[in-house]
Amino acid sequence: MSKLLKSSGAVAAATFLSRILGFLRETAYSGFYGDTAVASAFVLAFTIPNLFRRLLGEGALTAVFVPVFLRKEKSDGLEATWHGAAAVVSAVAAFCTAATVLVILVASVLITWVPMEVRHELTLRILRCIIPYAILICTTAVFVAILNARGQFFLPALGAATMNVVMIASVYWITPWFGTELDDQVFGLALGVVLSGIAQAAFQIPALRRAGFQFKWVTPWKDPTVRETLRRLGPAVLGVAAYQFNVVITQMIADHQAEYVVASYGYAVRLLELPQGVIGISVATFLLTELSRQAADQRYPDFRNTLREGILHLVFINGLAGILLIVLAEPTVRLLFEHGRFTADSTARAALALQFLAPGLLATSITGVLSRAFYALDDTRTPMRIGVFCLGMNVVLVFLFAGQFRQGGLAAANTLSALTNASLLFYAFRRKMPKFEIAALVPPGLRMLGVALFAATLGGIAAYLWETRIGHVGKWRQAGAVFLPGALALAAHIGLGLAIGLAPARELAGTLRRKILRQSAA
Repeated sequence: MSKLLKSSGAVAAATFLSRILGFLRETAYSGFYGDTAVASAFVLAFTIPNLFRRLLGEGALTAVFVPVFLRKEKSDGLEATWHGAAAVVSAVAAFCTAATVLVILVASVLITWVPMEVRHELTLRILRCIIPYAILICTTAVFVAILNARGQFFLPALGAATMNVVMIASVYWITPWFGTELDDQVFGLALGVVLSGIAQAAFQIPALRRAGFQFKWVTPWKDPTVRETLRRLGPAVLGVAAYQFNVVITQMIADHQAEYVVASYGYAVRLLELPQGVIGISVATFLLTELSRQAADQRYPDFRNTLREGILHLVFINGLAGILLIVLAEPTVRLLFEHGRFTADSTARAALALQFLAPGLLATSITGVLSRAFYALDDTRTPMRIGVFCLGMNVVLVFLFAGQFRQGGLAAANTLSALTNASLLFYAFRRKMPKFEIAALVPPGLRMLGVALFAATLGGIAAYLWETRIGHVGKWRQAGAVFLPGALALAAHIGLGLAIGLAPARELAGTLRRKILRQSAA
């Protein structure tokens, strides 16, 4: 467990910085366009290249390529592995370039020949400008996967911070060059996204060179590493990224309900991504490499123990985070987003979506870990099948809920499908690896959730007292309404966890204590 905390903690630290910068980016965006029709148009347009980022940057490509890289290094040596890695980079760049050209052509044809509402035309015009980001971010995903396979986690994860810095700068320094109307200025944001992709790709290059990777074109069509990666990637795309496909499809459906729905739901998703990215993706990133090594060496008892510890680690931390996001939804949205064109009504709409979305946080995190456990065992089809089923379920639920509950309905549908996805993956993994004792997870898991519920209740009481006695006028009061209850809940969570002997609480407290002692000694 200490190794998991140390390695995933490095990713978490870099991811945390990136997510904080991501919140600053969303704060700048919210003041720039609120939850207006222009905001929904930009969010919907960004959904397409962002889907590539989520699938490949944080999902399927990394999950598939790392085991392929490690197995090839073990069987063929490092030189052949570098050649295969260059072939994969070439294949991804070629594919994404072709896809980008196709998207631009289709969007242009639709704008020219198909009558549509003004906001839908704006969405397609933004998409044409923003889609080259897909080439950059997908190539970066391979760079990150290579570095992860070589045991480097911190610097690759830190690259996302450069993306957010450029995107924040675009709000203040690029958009004014595009005119005075919001419909025109939004294209400055699109340019900022493309520039951020260039920055993130360039950030990885020095580390790749130090690791020994040589940039060169390798014809990918018959390369065995590319073929193996593609064989695994097809089913893995749907398996690990069902959540992201849900986002794309449900946003397209939601866009017909009201002009603010896509933007309001998008703000809630951004808030959920902090604990999901800092903890869920960080743990999954470490576990993919560790589980792949253990599976390659056929150390299955170690494999089961590592997976069990990773899941309990998620339950302890993201269990609390999910409940706190429900309790503190409105003050959190108000603190981060309410200014400029983002009004009090915008806060209420986004907070509603967050309260329905947060219960699925833990399930989404566990789904990422279990999917990677299947990949480490060379099984990409099982997560794919379960993911496709849950995708269809989510679409049906959106049709049932979105008309009446709008952004809250989108969030509720996503939460129910995430819970179903995690449950089915547990069932399937138990059948694949019978010695993995899921029942052994239940008692400590329930104790952890009980501790989280108690801690979040204390935080909720503190938030109520703050609101009734101090209020939320001004940023300092708004910050206090979030951070004081949150800090109280976190302290109670760790303290009670230590008191009843929860292993993740001991490991977390021990890691923090060792870091404090090292800093004091220095």
